[in-house]
Amino acid sequence: MSQGFLKAIWTPRMLVSLLMGFACGLPLLLTISILQAWMKESGLDIKVIGLFSLVGLPYTLKFLWAPVMDRFTLPFLGRRRGWMLLFQLMLMLAIAALGLTNPLASPVLVALAAFMVTFFSASQDIVVDAYRREDLSDLELGLGSSLYVNGYRVGMLLAGSGGLIMADHLSYRLVYLLLAAAMLVGVITTSLCREPEHSHGAPSTFKEAVVGPFVDYFSRRGALLLLAFILFYKIGDQMASTMTMPFYLDLGFTKTEIGTVVKLFGFWATIGGGLLGGVILLRLGIYRSLWIFGILQAISTAGFALLANVGGGLSLLAAVIAFENLSGGMGTAAYVAYMASLTNKKFTATQYALLSSLMGIPRVLASAPTGFVVSALGWNSFFIFCTFAALPGLLFLGWIRRGQ
Repeated sequence: MSQGFLKAIWTPRMLVSLLMGFACGLPLLLTISILQAWMKESGLDIKVIGLFSLVGLPYTLKFLWAPVMDRFTLPFLGRRRGWMLLFQLMLMLAIAALGLTNPLASPVLVALAAFMVTFFSASQDIVVDAYRREDLSDLELGLGSSLYVNGYRVGMLLAGSGGLIMADHLSYRLVYLLLAAAMLVGVITTSLCREPEHSHGAPSTFKEAVVGPFVDYFSRRGALLLLAFILFYKIGDQMASTMTMPFYLDLGFTKTEIGTVVKLFGFWATIGGGLLGGVILLRLGIYRSLWIFGILQAISTAGFALLANVGGGLSLLAAVIAFENLSGGMGTAAYVAYMASLTNKKFTATQYALLSSLMGIPRVLASAPTGFVVSALGWNSFFIFCTFAALPGLLFLGWIRRGQ
């Protein structure tokens, strides 16, 4: 049994899923935690740091240009690989350009470079999601998606934990240049992997590529209620996470301590949460799991308020981070599984881009004013506010359940 499992994992297609996950996960924190630390140390005002969440808008709007990649094929490498290679090369250039900016001297230029990073990163996500769905059979998709998520988290670990630790010993400019070079993993993988078979072909018209996925989704009963749930389920958790980097620094933790405890230790807690969440999902079902995980996420956010009251201390920091990442990993496992269950396989690329874009809205729009909220309320009241922000998502879940 174990030999068969290992044989299923070590196939070229599974390796591609893992490495593509790494390439997609690497850029995410380069415009969030690493950039926040750089801006904080440069002396940028906390309100401006909060507004920088807006550079993540492409993650929330990527469904708008996803049909372009369904409809058109570039003249090299095929329908999916051509777009992947283009976005990966542009992403390397954008990350390097971000590292060459100066947050205090030219924050507008920093914002522009960071926006280009998120745009090309979001575009890469669209094509990689479509590639994975088309390259893997239905039986392989579950395992392939799991390896993709794990690779994604490794990429985030390198950028988040590794980037912060390197920034204690190297300049931020060099850190960004090194992480731009790490995107070669995606470039090489795209160059060597196969182009999936397109049995259904591309949409015959651009209108079909744009309109079809939306007509299919919004013809469902309760479609708007489902979207509202996706918007609000993790809003409190995401608002709180936007300000955690300045919070840790204000408490007096060094970047190495943050990189080690928050990123590295938190990484394994998130992996454990995802695995535990998968087991609980099988036993309790998706709706009961979403309820339990949503409540745990809210409680874990309240843990930061406790940390704000008590102050520094690596032991308490580790405990809060472990609980927050464990509950967040469980919540994400159920959340992603639920989104996948809503998609029609005929329009997987665009519909998943739509749902995952909505998933990212709280991280961008709701997080933008968090710097002002912190300035007005202080850290303790801010995290209590984020705890109660989890309630609307649970209410929408209850209405969805009753409607079904």
